[in-house]
Amino acid sequence: MPTSPVIRRARLGAELRQLRRREALTLEQVCDRLGWASTSKLSRIELGQSRPDLADVLDLLDIYQVPPPTRDALIVIARDAATSRGWWKALGEMGERQRTYAELEAGAASIVEYQPAVVPGLLQTPAYARARVAAAAVLAPEVDVDAEVRARALRQEVLRRVDPPRYTALLAEAACDPGDVSAAMWREQLRHLVTLSGLANVTLRLLPRGAAGAPHPLTPYSCYAFPDPADPRTVMLEALTTDVRLATTVDVDRYQRLTEALLAAALSPEETVTALARRAGE
Repeated sequence: MPTSPVIRRARLGAELRQLRRREALTLEQVCDRLGWASTSKLSRIELGQSRPDLADVLDLLDIYQVPPPTRDALIVIARDAATSRGWWKALGEMGERQRTYAELEAGAASIVEYQPAVVPGLLQTPAYARARVAAAAVLAPEVDVDAEVRARALRQEVLRRVDPPRYTALLAEAACDPGDVSAAMWREQLRHLVTLSGLANVTLRLLPRGAAGAPHPLTPYSCYAFPDPADPRTVMLEALTTDVRLATTVDVDRYQRLTEALLAAALSPEETVTALARRAGE
C-alpha cells in the first residue's frame, strides 16, 4: 500500500525532535555541528514542513548516535517522506491544498468525511466538480479551474485502486440538495453517488434534517487513519482560505466522538441509497 508523505514527514519530524532532546542538544548546537547556516532548516524538518533530503537525515542520525534497528526504520520513513515515486509525479499541477488531501488519501487505510453543504470531492462528477470549483474561484481568481478539476479526478482514483481505503461519507441533507446546479447535472450526480455506493469500500450515510439529538457541525472535516499504527491519525478541517490539520490525540479523539454521534443519527447505508435513488428519479 502507498504511504502518505505528509504523514511520514510529520512522524519523521517528531522522531528526530525526540532524538535531539534525548541528546540534550539545541537546534543551534545541531546546526553548528552540521555547518547549516541557520536553524530554520532543522526546524522545518522537525515540524514536518519540508520534504527531507535523505543525506541530511543520515547526518542527523549520526549526530544522535541512533543504533541500527531504529536507524533503519527511520531511513525507511525518511524515504517515504521524500518520495517521488509513481503517483507523486502525477500531482505536479495540483494546488497546495489539493496536494495535501491527495497525500493523505494516498496512504490512508480509512477515511471518514463529513460534508454539511456539498458533495465531497472524491464523489463528484466532472460537471459537478467544475461547477463547485468555478463557484469557489469567484473569490480566488488565481485558481486554474481546469487544473483543479483534473486534480480532483486524479484524487478520485484512490477509491478504485487495488487495496483501496475504506471510505465513509457523512452527508448532511443540505449536501443532497441541488443548490445552484441544473436539474440534469444534479440528477447525474445523484446517480453517480448510487453507483459509487456499490463499491465494497465505499459507504454513504445521509444525516436527515432535525435528526433527534444529532450534532450538526457547520465545518466540513475529514478523518484519516493509516496502516502503520505509529503514523498519527489526522483530522482536516476545511476553511475558506486554508485548511487546518489536527493530529494530537485530544483533537482526533474529539472528532472521533463527533463522528460516532453523527453515524448514530444518520440513515443506514441501505436507507441512504434508497433516498438518493428516489431523489434522482424525482
